Amino acid sequence: MSLEESAKIVADQIRRQQYVEVYAHHDADGIAAGAILCHAMLRAGIRFRLRICAETPRTGFSHDAATLLCDMGSGTEDLPLETIVVDHHLPVFTGQFHANPRLEKIDGDRELSAAGMAYLVARQMGDNRDLAGLVMPGIIGDGQAFAGKNLEIFNEGVANGIIVPARGITLAGRDMAERWLLATRPYLDGISGDETAVADLLADAQGTNGLNTGTLLSLAVLRSAPQTSAEGLGLLYGDTLRLEREVIEDAHALTAVIDACGKSGYGDLAVALCLRSSAELTDAWERARQHYLAVIGAVKTVRPDTEAGTAVYEAQDASLASDIADVLSRDRVQQAPVLVYAKAGGSCRCSARTPASVSADIGPVVRDLAAACGGNGGGHRTRAGATIPCDQLAAFVKGWQEALLA
Repeated sequence: MSLEESAKIVADQIRRQQYVEVYAHHDADGIAAGAILCHAMLRAGIRFRLRICAETPRTGFSHDAATLLCDMGSGTEDLPLETIVVDHHLPVFTGQFHANPRLEKIDGDRELSAAGMAYLVARQMGDNRDLAGLVMPGIIGDGQAFAGKNLEIFNEGVANGIIVPARGITLAGRDMAERWLLATRPYLDGISGDETAVADLLADAQGTNGLNTGTLLSLAVLRSAPQTSAEGLGLLYGDTLRLEREVIEDAHALTAVIDACGKSGYGDLAVALCLRSSAELTDAWERARQHYLAVIGAVKTVRPDTEAGTAVYEAQDASLASDIADVLSRDRVQQAPVLVYAKAGGSCRCSARTPASVSADIGPVVRDLAAACGGNGGGHRTRAGATIPCDQLAAFVKGWQEALLA
């Protein structure tokens, strides 16, 4: 079966409904995927309720309405078979209404995000070409490549005037100072979160005709290079995308804001932006600012759990664990996959990442360990997460270390 055929099967099932319960993962890719399909349902006259979740719901499915899972569900075996799943994670769900690039031998790590998969479903539901811009937060947020199906969607968006590519600084913020202050992609040691350092950086980069971008980038690299990886520094400048139909036009900024709002418990703000409401824009930016300053503060203070072993870190806030893991694995020099855990009540949130310099397929490892510990988890080859009972943390970490050293 082709990807378009599986997208059509899911689209036809959605079109049969009068009302759909939608659950979307709380990161940029999941929220964008959910919003794309909600746009399509709204235009098709289908009623829905969208909820943003940190993990796949296991209970509470209604027998009176269809359930649609976005950017989650593929890794869950015991879902009701009639569940509709639009995802790109490692698949074990066997229901027939399952749109996932991996089922069609397409790389869900690099070449198609959940938002991209949702867009292909939406295209089968009507003329939803204007939603191509919302695929970009999925690609950027999950660190994917503009290759394969991602590239096809991008090219379609450019051809239709939905996406306008350029080159420039990729940091997210409302002004130049905020872009450097809130820098977490990449995290810049000695600059991120430090207002004085940012002010000095911008002052030193002033030329006769104003701010000199080349000087600014050179100074940033020189000042943060001792503790920042080459991969991280390479993210400072590159392809920028202007999204002509979205309330935040800069794709990197839109990605950063909806990701921060979703992870910090304000998924409603993130969804409102993706549904093209500007009423909540200021509030959403402030929530994002608070979130990234908290991430920066956590990165500055987090220390390895020396009892747990190599590259295992304990964070104090479960809502920050994923972003901390991203920073530590991408922007710091690491010799092994990174595991960050944070306790929240009786549960423990674990985020695992594989640095670019390390070859390890951690998705199946995390999924199997989480199941063995009475929790749930999974993900991609280089990015994965799990939620387990806190009393199983030692067993999870031990299994993690054994798997990596095997």
